[in-house]
Amino acid sequence: MSQMATDKLTILHTNDIHSHFEMMSANAAVISRERKAAGEEAVLVLDIGDHMDRAAVETEGTMGQANVDVINLTGYDAITIGNNEGLTVPVEALETAYSGLLCPVVCCNIFEIIGGKPPVWMKEHVILEKNGIKVGITGATAAFDSFYKLLGWDAKDPEASIAEQVQILRNQVDVVIVMSHLGITADKAIADRVSGIDIILGGHTHHVLEEPLFINGTAVCGAGKFGHYVGKVELERKAPQEHFTVMSGCCIPVECTEIDLEVENAVLIHREQAEERLQEAVAVTDRKLEVDYEKESSLANLLAQAVRHHTNTDIAIVNSGQLLGHLPAGQISVGMIHGLCPSPINPCVVKLCGSDILQALEESLLPEFYNKKIMGFGFRGKVLGVLALDGLEVLYNEAGLHYHKITQASIQGVPIEKDREYAVGTLDMFTFKVGYETLAKGQDVLYMLPEFIRDLLRQELSRPGALEESFLTRWLS
Repeated sequence: MSQMATDKLTILHTNDIHSHFEMMSANAAVISRERKAAGEEAVLVLDIGDHMDRAAVETEGTMGQANVDVINLTGYDAITIGNNEGLTVPVEALETAYSGLLCPVVCCNIFEIIGGKPPVWMKEHVILEKNGIKVGITGATAAFDSFYKLLGWDAKDPEASIAEQVQILRNQVDVVIVMSHLGITADKAIADRVSGIDIILGGHTHHVLEEPLFINGTAVCGAGKFGHYVGKVELERKAPQEHFTVMSGCCIPVECTEIDLEVENAVLIHREQAEERLQEAVAVTDRKLEVDYEKESSLANLLAQAVRHHTNTDIAIVNSGQLLGHLPAGQISVGMIHGLCPSPINPCVVKLCGSDILQALEESLLPEFYNKKIMGFGFRGKVLGVLALDGLEVLYNEAGLHYHKITQASIQGVPIEKDREYAVGTLDMFTFKVGYETLAKGQDVLYMLPEFIRDLLRQELSRPGALEESFLTRWLS
């Protein structure tokens, strides 16, 4: 083996692909091209999480097995999990999908509550050898601990967990890499405070770093989102006793004109199989339910009803932007509901003061809120949309001054009291201060996993009288 082959290492990395299957063939083609360009030099291919996203038919219909197939065919050497894998794919389904994975899943801050060990399919670190170069890899994912606990997992502090693994790896390997699905702010802090890391490959916040940031000798990298880039980092060691140095880093733009035929064919097969599985009928309706982002609508009311019944609360508040189209009359399939409500968002219960409820209702009457474009936090719609209600009746004057349009809001005929606390069924998205931010002021939040709001919609469609109720007016002008 030549000295050059031993002393150069190229790392190719992706992150936050979010099941954009239309980009996966092109990503695989770029990775294959870069491998060939490297010749005999060592190449390592890593994914930094959120490869899966159940908004995509292929992932929903196969519970992630389509993603695993693509990862295998692309030839990744290791991956970590993002919040989309960890929080949206059922534990058993994730284990089943990863049982067919040909590379290790590496994450050091997720442990099973019972037993205190990582899931059987996860490793806290791995040591991979490429052309005689020993590479130590650990990973971590965003610690949404209150959510993970509901799934039976304990999400530990990422920085402390990474520091522990780096200490274990540093003297055993030539290069230490952290696959971080934590976000750019956390990556910078870890680079600043944890010594011994050569490279942090980042994700979660979808940041594009066209060249690495160097912080205390650590190269911090990130390759955007949705498969639009493949990150590339080149390291070199001039003599066997010396340390590896990051020589360059960049993000390679990915164009759909490049195709990996094997991956392309696999995606097409999985899409066909997924669509077939999602054809299962779940309900038959005798009327069309419409959605409107600027005013009350029957399908949005149905979603509010679904949340209220599932959370067992007196009132429910959701946003119509969760729904991407109308529900037609006739036979309704799993795939139709998935297409109309793809967001991996869970219901929750919060305790809200009457004044905060009234503030949110006032905001719902303003175009700067219902037309607001929202991204992230599980939301897969385009605009926020008005608030849809169940258990609440609102009297308002459309011509009134902003924030003074509502004349009365009542629960079962009893006006809401500003200083009183109410249990409200709503969406986990709001607890992160997204959209109608006053809804995030709630106390004693109870998240309800693993059901998504589309699962609740399916249940509500089967409830006798639900369709009729959805046409009852909640907003009265």
